[in-house]
Amino acid sequence: MKKYLIFSLIVLIAAISFWLIFLPLEPSSEKEVIFIVAKGEGSKDIALNLAKENLIRCATTFRVYVLVKGVAGDLKAGQYLLSPSMNIPQIAEKLFKGGIIKEKITIIEGWSLKTIGFYFEDRGMWPAEEVWQMAARDFSDQFDFLKDKPENLGLEGYLFPDTYEIMKNESLENVVKRMLSNFDRKIAPYRNEVSGSGLTLFEIVTMASLIEKEVRDPEDKKLVSGILWKRLEANIPLQVDATTAYILGRENWTFYEMRKEIALARDIDSPYNTYKYQGLPPGPISNPGLESIIAAIYPVESDYWYYLSTPEGETIFSETLEEHNLAKAKYLK
Repeated sequence: MKKYLIFSLIVLIAAISFWLIFLPLEPSSEKEVIFIVAKGEGSKDIALNLAKENLIRCATTFRVYVLVKGVAGDLKAGQYLLSPSMNIPQIAEKLFKGGIIKEKITIIEGWSLKTIGFYFEDRGMWPAEEVWQMAARDFSDQFDFLKDKPENLGLEGYLFPDTYEIMKNESLENVVKRMLSNFDRKIAPYRNEVSGSGLTLFEIVTMASLIEKEVRDPEDKKLVSGILWKRLEANIPLQVDATTAYILGRENWTFYEMRKEIALARDIDSPYNTYKYQGLPPGPISNPGLESIIAAIYPVESDYWYYLSTPEGETIFSETLEEHNLAKAKYLK
């Protein structure tokens, strides 16, 4: 009889423990709670706060669980998205691994530093001015690919367009470094081609930034790349309208919409004016995506010397200035 009672007691304790540890407080709940672990808080404080927020049934059970698991001293400070549909092991794992709330941001191909700054500011993350100041810093001691970039220029061209998960309270410096690391990874397979081209990576990125703003289609980008590199070799001004738009501070534009404004601005005395000055502009005018970088590395040779984009985004190529003028009369009425 005594053995039976002991066995029953053990079973009861096991059942209660299983219920407390593995069964969520509200298994079918869709509710989510922002739970904050402050710096310096230990497992006792965390357990009490979890119970107070109705995320677990028993604070003591949580404390015992993390002690037995050996992670009581490794629960990380931060903001977490928790739910009463989670059990104690799931909550503990999140706090131990640092599953801190993340916010997704998307940097679009062709955005300039100016636009990226306003993007962060509009999302309430960092003031635009702070973003621009950070992008003016020298990170060449941490990223070798920046060493051929002129010291007086910032990170325009190198903040790789992509979707990033930003942790709450993550520093702007860390976010910028992650974007630079992403650039480094994406460009890595093409380093040999760049070094064997006789061009610097900075020149490639600068060219890619022009292509990004001028053309949409990947194959057209390679043709335009061939035209622009050929013009450089022939000492012919690039005459890229995107550089004029950059001088004017216009981000989202089409030549069709801005043709009169661009025509009037072609005499502006700026080193970025590729109508007035030969060669590449002093630096990138946007942050290009991988397609445009590849196009700059692998230009397609052709007999074309001119191109234009229609209002629908189609690229029309011409071999002579006469053909080009006829195309403008036809497509840019």
